[in-house]
Amino acid sequence: MADASVPSPGTPHEVLAGLGDLTRRVRAAQRGAWFPLLLLGVLTLGGILVSHFTFKVETVPCPTTNPAPGAGCTQVAQGSPVYWLIGLSLAYAATATFYVRRSRNRGVGTPVRPYILTGIALLGVVIATQMWATRHGIPQAGEHIDFWGLHLDPRSGETGFLLRLTGNATAVGLPLLVLSWVERSRTLLLLAAVYLAIELVPLTTGWSGIPLTSSWSGVPRYGVPGVLLLLGALGFGLVELSRQRDVS
Repeated sequence: MADASVPSPGTPHEVLAGLGDLTRRVRAAQRGAWFPLLLLGVLTLGGILVSHFTFKVETVPCPTTNPAPGAGCTQVAQGSPVYWLIGLSLAYAATATFYVRRSRNRGVGTPVRPYILTGIALLGVVIATQMWATRHGIPQAGEHIDFWGLHLDPRSGETGFLLRLTGNATAVGLPLLVLSWVERSRTLLLLAAVYLAIELVPLTTGWSGIPLTSSWSGVPRYGVPGVLLLLGALGFGLVELSRQRDVS
């Protein structure tokens, strides 16, 4: 009987190295952050047009604490909660479909569920907070804002921070942190942190030269984070394209 040679399974170090390489390849195949970033960037820039077409300036009575009671005060209203509700819902649904189809085409699983569920849950929190605060109508100039039973001074810095927090910072920024954890991406984590900083730090319109009473006053508010998201989508897309070329 002739002796048959059996391939050596390799040393434990080689086996672990092979498993590590396989894990990195699977994670690379699962990644697709450019797609949700693209959708969120386009949606954010679309907020500029929504703010422009819903812009409204009203003269309302000034609060009694004003030095000249009875004088007229200018109140600016713009934006549409319905736009963000529908837009973000469609964005998360499209992202889920994109990741599921990609996982089926590439034969790997998709860990995107935590991102989608977190995004939908936090979007619900944001919408519920806005509906509670405006259930008796939009607060007039100087009126306290009802934040889940807390009557907050609109001129307070803490109130402004809470209002910014319960906006796109919660509905978009926090889910991006979850996505960075899902994709094990430090770059995406950094992008999400920068996005949150932009959303939480008030951006005045003075640097842009656009007055608050202009219908285009939403340009700096949505333009800066929107461009950031699109640049992130471009960067991740180019990295993925380069990786695909190397594999082929």
